[in-house]
This record gives sequence, C-alpha cells and structure tokens, in this order.
Amino acid sequence: MPSTNVKALAESTREKLKGAVAQLEPFLNDYSLPQLTGEDGGEDATIFYKGLLADLRHLLVYSEVSVEKLGVLLRRPNFDMEFGERALYEAYHQCVNAFFYPKNECYSEDGRYAYTGQDAIRFRFKPIREARNIVLGVSKVFEELRDDLAYYESDYMTQRRMQGSK
Repeated sequence: MPSTNVKALAESTREKLKGAVAQLEPFLNDYSLPQLTGEDGGEDATIFYKGLLADLRHLLVYSEVSVEKLGVLLRRPNFDMEFGERALYEAYHQCVNAFFYPKNECYSEDGRYAYTGQDAIRFRFKPIREARNIVLGVSKVFEELRDDLAYYESDYMTQRRMQGSK
C-alpha cells in the first residue's frame, strides 16, 4: 500500500476514533451502574449493565491508545510507513474488534439487518435509551472503520509473513 494512502488512512482513522472517544467518554463519566439499573433493576439488568460498562471502558481505552499512536505517527517529520501500517493493524484488531466482539456479549451485530436500513445491533437485554444511543452512535464510526481498515484484518499479516519468508 503506498505511503500516501497509509498516511491518509491514518489521518481519517485518528479523526474517526477521536469522534468515538468524544461520544464514549461523556457517557462513561456521566452514568454509573445505579443510574443505569434504576430503582428496581433486577439481577439481569445489573449483570447486563456491568458488562456493558466494562466493554465500553475497554473500547474507550483502546480507542484513546490508537488515537495517541496515530497522533505520534502523524506528528513525525518523516512518515514511518511500517509504524503506520502496524498502528492501523492494531486499530483494527483492538478497536474495531472490541466493538463488534465485546467480551461480555451485551450486544451483537445481526448481519441480516445491515442491508435493510435498520440498526444491525441487537441487545441481549433492553437497555435504557442513553445506553442504547451510545452503542448505536459509535456503531456507525466502527462500521466505517471496519470498511476502511478491512485490509488490516488479514491481508496485512499475510503480506508481512510472505515478506519475512523471502
């Protein structure tokens, strides 16, 4: 992949991740487990929201780390192609995968809805509006990143291995 493409992709990835951070951080700062579960939150709600908050915190941290790495890359006087590709690979495998494959499985993507114009995210438990909105809001960012960084899902490492065997 030419370095100008990698640099442009690094810039757009950084901006998109900054947008996700800007959505996630206020939500995580403003909402606590008791606020989400409400007065009569049962055990199912508590388990669901504990998992959701944990997954969103992980996603926030991974996104912040990627924003910082990409920022360091883009501030260097000479663009380091190898570091750039590695940073994009990590952004895909940490951020995008953390969103679409959350550890606690509080939500999942149902591909059958992806082409209907409906939200493809399905929740294991019916969340309050704010929790639903944050997940669906950042889903658009991570869908774009998944499309943008598809090369780094598997082709990048295959190419690296082939270069190493020569």
